[in-house]
Amino acid sequence: MTKTAFIPQHNQRQRRYFEAAQKPTMRPADTPYIRRQADEVLRFGNLTRGDRILEVGCGMGRYTFYLRRRGFRVEGLELSPVQVEWFKAFDGGSYGVPVHSGDILDYGTRFAGQFDAVIGFFVLHHLHDLSACFSSITRILKPGGRMVFLEPNPFNPLYYLQIFLTPGMTWEGDGGIVQMQRNRVFTAMRDAGLSHCVMKRFGFFPPFLANRLWGSRAEILMEKVGIWRSLLPFQIFRADR
Repeated sequence: MTKTAFIPQHNQRQRRYFEAAQKPTMRPADTPYIRRQADEVLRFGNLTRGDRILEVGCGMGRYTFYLRRRGFRVEGLELSPVQVEWFKAFDGGSYGVPVHSGDILDYGTRFAGQFDAVIGFFVLHHLHDLSACFSSITRILKPGGRMVFLEPNPFNPLYYLQIFLTPGMTWEGDGGIVQMQRNRVFTAMRDAGLSHCVMKRFGFFPPFLANRLWGSRAEILMEKVGIWRSLLPFQIFRADR
């Protein structure tokens, strides 16, 4: 089977995975845990309120609405039409965020050279072909634009426990985590013509601890301990056009 023939099947599986029911962990929520993740992406990507930003895999707007509240010019792109409808329902006219429905591969020409930044939160490990998707994103970016993606660290064993123990999560849906290794992601970025590939890791506690004041403060201290730095749960990838 060719890669081209594989894409529709992959997308259908991903749509079934995300459309079966609203996953509680994807619903919009304004918590310290979410704000920290979004703020780290903003800082690492050096994003400004003047940038036009496209969020790939925006889902129901979990991060999109927070960015909009911060005053960023963000638009959403989501594969699933069902998720797009949920996104609009959660928006309710409050934010007026433009949201587009389709595969990232369909937008390389349609959005050619229109965005200062393309970002995503926990979406890369759901994509069918990193090199092809990065190539499309490269076309979407303006010269000097950048892509910034937050992903799980595949070397953190707690993710695999989460997949097998959390209702609604499956290996078929989330098993792409194993592909989120630095060398693999950087290779796909460079194959797409991107440069200045960098990565950073952060985080430590799960949401129920990170959302506490003492937890968020302790987390920053724990991140500085070198012995487990390679296992920190979150990693941000950035590359420039």
